[in-house]
Amino acid sequence: MTTPVYLDNQATTRVDPRVIDAMIPLMDRDYGNAASIQHEFGWRAEAAVEQARARVGALVGALPGEIVFTSGATESINIALKGAALGSRSRAARIITAVTEHRAVLDTCLRLEEAGFEVVRLPVDGEGMVDPDDVRRALTPGTILVSIMAANNEIGTIAPVAAIAAICREQGVIFHTDATQAAGKIPLDMQAMGIDLLSFSAHKMHGPKGVGALALSARTPPLRLAPILDGGGHEQGLRPGTLNVPAIAGFGVAADIARVSMAEEGARAGRLRDLLVGGITGSVEGARLNGHPTARIPQNANICFPGARADAIMMAMKDVAVSAGSACSSASPEPSHVLLALGLSREETLSSLRLGLSRFTTEEEIEYAVRRVAETVTQLAAREAMFH
Repeated sequence: MTTPVYLDNQATTRVDPRVIDAMIPLMDRDYGNAASIQHEFGWRAEAAVEQARARVGALVGALPGEIVFTSGATESINIALKGAALGSRSRAARIITAVTEHRAVLDTCLRLEEAGFEVVRLPVDGEGMVDPDDVRRALTPGTILVSIMAANNEIGTIAPVAAIAAICREQGVIFHTDATQAAGKIPLDMQAMGIDLLSFSAHKMHGPKGVGALALSARTPPLRLAPILDGGGHEQGLRPGTLNVPAIAGFGVAADIARVSMAEEGARAGRLRDLLVGGITGSVEGARLNGHPTARIPQNANICFPGARADAIMMAMKDVAVSAGSACSSASPEPSHVLLALGLSREETLSSLRLGLSRFTTEEEIEYAVRRVAETVTQLAAREAMFH
């Protein structure tokens, strides 16, 4: 085992070597523009894109023609939310989301709110779960869109997406889910779950950074999204610009690997995650898990260490890469909006760490991380006691 140990896989993941192998020829030999339909270089690039489209679609239960490639989930979310809002042709329409969404959703909703749309932000319970009945009660005749993330990026809680989507479908309301942390980790089937729009990224599933997708259900009546970018009509007119063929092909391979190995890898990651959580909570007094104890992606653990600041733990533990449960800077630490929504105090949110596993995480690394976290928190507590 080598250090530092990487346990920040909700931020990004190592690119799988099989993905790299698929990308290299498209940068070296088959480097054509996928829109160049007059010659073989373009045909090869187009074939690589279409193969990736089928693979990415298969991961989330979408047809190849329902996949629009983007630069990542943030862009996909912007296209989905702004496109649906502007496509409604009504500035008095209502949009429903949750307080624990990623900033890509919350900031996009804020921008739409500034443009005159009404935005309702639903609460969650103490485990980060959205109540489908809250969604039902918030629906009005003017509601055009509901956006609830499939799995939370900080605490890993899995939302009752199918139940919420069914409520939206009954009322003729578009349902979007940010599946960035869920895709490739838990089963997703747009058709079976009734999802209209689904956003996700390659780099959260061992693919390259800078590429993602928006899956649009080919439902009846068809979705009407207004483009937010202009310039060439690529990707169904929703995402103009030359396609990043190597990254798209890599995304396809990453999606295919994730789909085939999901059940086995989920069980393995879940076992290691439980070993991590059990080891830490069993050896650090007062340490406890944030989020839902069981309805969470297998790769996520978010743990609160009362009395020990997350930034201090990370500074003292440079051989294990983790992230804070809040967006911190040395000048002005800000508590996590997700953890605050669960009912944690400001101090508790600033004392929480997110630890994320991947297919490359080993049991030896987990055992090492447990020891290092326990040692570090104990040392910090002793030092704090000395000064008090």
